[in-house]
Amino acid sequence: MAISSYAQLQTAIQNFLARDDMTAVIPDFIQLAEARINRELETREQEKRVQATLVSGDEYIALPTDLREVREVKLNTSPITVLNYASPSSLDSTYSGNGLGKPLGYSIVGKEMKLRPVPDSAYVAEIVYVGSVDAISPTSTPILFLRSPDLYLYGALTEAYAYLLDETRAAQYDEKFTRGINEVRIDEERSHYGTGSLQTKSAYMRQNATAEK
Repeated sequence: MAISSYAQLQTAIQNFLARDDMTAVIPDFIQLAEARINRELETREQEKRVQATLVSGDEYIALPTDLREVREVKLNTSPITVLNYASPSSLDSTYSGNGLGKPLGYSIVGKEMKLRPVPDSAYVAEIVYVGSVDAISPTSTPILFLRSPDLYLYGALTEAYAYLLDETRAAQYDEKFTRGINEVRIDEERSHYGTGSLQTKSAYMRQNATAEK
């Protein structure tokens, strides 16, 4: 059968399990599979951008609630001002004065982004980031699910057999899930960088490498 909706995914999981007494907990298995997908993947679907208007004299702005990794922070000035990442302590050391100005650097502090120099005007900041994959539901069908329904199926079956204490089958479906994750990663790398030799690092790794210099 086709697996192109939340209801069809639930039916497929039930069919693979070959039992009808787990209908109530199948949504939990899907949710657990989604949590793993979000931790292990960075896909085009997860790349998002959001704008925020800075407040003069306030060095903090709230981060998107689903943020996992920052790609780029810039001010929509003319010309565009791209902000450099630094650790909180390095940011304070570099911009130690109390004066206001156009922000040139940023850091992450908890659920907020810290900017320095402290904004002297209502600049419009744009954050490009990696967020979570939209959750699958009766009214939401993520692109990742339409492209790779096997991830959701095998991930949910891994959780189902772990719930049933069937370690052998849980391991079998976990292997299928892991292989699917790796295949999606390769596909995403090709879509971003072509088929040539890849020498890339995550934005988080690049940011930390910069901060340590």
